[in-house]
Amino acid sequence: MRQSQLFGKTLRDDPKDEVSANARLLERGGFVYKSMAGVYEYLPLGFRVLERINAVIREEMNKIGGQEALFAALQPKERWEKSGRWKVLGEEVMYQFKDHSGRDLGLASTHEEVMAEAAARSIRSYKDLPLFIYQIQTKFRDELRAKSGLMRGREFLMKDLYSFHADAADLERFYWKSADRAYRAVFKRCGLDVYLTEASGGAFTKEFTHEYQVLSDAGEDMIFYCTNAKCRYAQNREIATLEEGGRCPKCDAGKIAIGKSIEVGNIFRLGAKYAEAMGLSYADQAGAKKPVIMGSYGIGPGRVMATIVETHRDSRGIVWPEATAPYAAHLIVIGNQESKIRNQGEKLYDRLHRAGISILYDDRADKTAGEKFADADLIGIPWRLVVSEKTLAKKGVEMKRRGEAAGRIVSVADCLKRFSKKPSKRRGTF
Repeated sequence: MRQSQLFGKTLRDDPKDEVSANARLLERGGFVYKSMAGVYEYLPLGFRVLERINAVIREEMNKIGGQEALFAALQPKERWEKSGRWKVLGEEVMYQFKDHSGRDLGLASTHEEVMAEAAARSIRSYKDLPLFIYQIQTKFRDELRAKSGLMRGREFLMKDLYSFHADAADLERFYWKSADRAYRAVFKRCGLDVYLTEASGGAFTKEFTHEYQVLSDAGEDMIFYCTNAKCRYAQNREIATLEEGGRCPKCDAGKIAIGKSIEVGNIFRLGAKYAEAMGLSYADQAGAKKPVIMGSYGIGPGRVMATIVETHRDSRGIVWPEATAPYAAHLIVIGNQESKIRNQGEKLYDRLHRAGISILYDDRADKTAGEKFADADLIGIPWRLVVSEKTLAKKGVEMKRRGEAAGRIVSVADCLKRFSKKPSKRRGTF
């Protein structure tokens, strides 16, 4: 991608009325465009980040047996009345309205009801269980306090996985498999240090649930957590029995601290609540009819993106982890745009592109070196490649990792090797 053609330009100043770092930096960097409070458009840079996060999520959900589907956001009132949540969610967060025929409809803020209803056509016997279905789909919530950029929106993307089991013991096995394997892997790959935090079930279940919380001053939650790095026991303040400064009841070694945090994911033991409401049952080995036991598991990709920005940034801009960055490297050419420097920059861009390496190429002729470097720091791609008179004299290219004070000049072959899964066999200069 040539930066001169990129849809979404960088801004010199912070957008007005934005307090959170993710809102300021993502708008300034050309990742998103704000339509109104709680609603953001993802521009090409932002969409690439979102898709990279989604790719990580898909890989980890597939590893534990998830099958991806896509369910509708538009939902009939009757379905939600069966579970008793039409009124509850309507009073809290659900957009509800009538269509031209007068039928009551809602925009789904979650999908337990339809997942259970649809599963009733596929699950008949114990042989059909367990089953794991997930989607990455747009949700709508009428947030009274839509703020903090992508962290609290009215329209947002959600990965929600639903598991179906013959009994509570099988649910428990998968619950912790998701918690300890898939979810930790997703957040680790996205560069987030999470605490698995005990929490309330809210409108979803009477059972205690677990949230994945990231400590950050930008967070809206408060958690009590163990300071022992090997323990990391945590509780949401809403249900906490822990006390700040006290000894951890789990490891008996660490002290309890309290801090603001951002929730990036959650998991719920739903039990038979939605199965019973939607008529979802199965025949066991003896032929007896029993309700299916369910669990649900959510991750907000947009919220993950916002949390990465909140926790991976400096005074100059964003510092994307490599797994979620929009491009592998940012190529910058310094010098006369009609000179040999420009030509060599074009050749390097072509070689990187042909090698399958994703590159953002700053080919803008109307920007100074200082402006290009400032934009590169703001956008935050992990590696910066610079072609200049200095690098040509040494027959190489300067490589600099975002956040490092200085770069180093390497050969083009070594540059290609750093980014290519299959290093180029060609040697020498450009």
